[in-house]
Amino acid sequence: MTEIRSRSVERSTQSAAGIPILLLSIALLVGGFALVAQNTEYWLNVAGGISAATVGLFLMCGFFAIQPNEAMAILLFGDYRGTDRTTGLRWVLPWYSRKKISLRARNLTSDKLKVNDKRGSPIEIAANVVWRVEDSAQALFDVDDYQAFVNIQVDTALRDIASHYAYDHGDETDEPELTLRADAEDVAGRLREELVRRVAVAGVAVDEARLAHLAYAPEIAGAMLKRQQAEAVLSARRLIVKGAVGMVESALADLNERGVVELDEDRKAAMVSNLLVVLCADREAQPVVNTGTLYG
Repeated sequence: MTEIRSRSVERSTQSAAGIPILLLSIALLVGGFALVAQNTEYWLNVAGGISAATVGLFLMCGFFAIQPNEAMAILLFGDYRGTDRTTGLRWVLPWYSRKKISLRARNLTSDKLKVNDKRGSPIEIAANVVWRVEDSAQALFDVDDYQAFVNIQVDTALRDIASHYAYDHGDETDEPELTLRADAEDVAGRLREELVRRVAVAGVAVDEARLAHLAYAPEIAGAMLKRQQAEAVLSARRLIVKGAVGMVESALADLNERGVVELDEDRKAAMVSNLLVVLCADREAQPVVNTGTLYG
């Protein structure tokens, strides 16, 4: 992504407290109307009352309210004068224009994107991002629509991250690598770093970024499920065989140590074969009555 230099930096400005001016405005309006109503015969009183009421109405046009975690950017004929973050009822001269912006944390869940992972396998991926406006001037004046900008950058960063990681471990076990499914924490950290870099131009801070959805695309989901099942079966079989060999070895050692029966190599081989069949088979062993001997 090409680096964009910001031309706006938030600076603080102080507006006037609104309550005293509100009381003054009400007093001027009430006094002006009362003066006009009681002294309609004297044009000076009428003019004074109209002037007082007009000033009161003029003052009324400069009020605005700021809630917690909100800010108001103040502009004078398009020139940025500063940002007021003082909560409560505030007042500026009416010819100052105002733009309110929320500084609260926002939760964004991206759409499910269909992308290719590092190995080229089509996958579906989505992310959940917690972000907030950190610099009001950059958010309002350096990008056209900061919310749409963040949405697009989340999708772009998610596509970029997915192309650098495989969905899951492949058959190559010599060189372990990070994967989207097994290393969610590392992927989330990389995604957050990428988003921080991308949305910095909009004065936005990213508090958290995590994968919200991860799955193979429908056209290969069935085949990949069979592959995962096969890998699980092979892993289970490998564990079963390893345990069975240990049990057979222990059984032969106990028989030899206690002198229960003397076994030559042929009988040992037959016992090992039978024990492995019993221990490794999927079904219960069926007893076979041997009416002869091992050699006849």
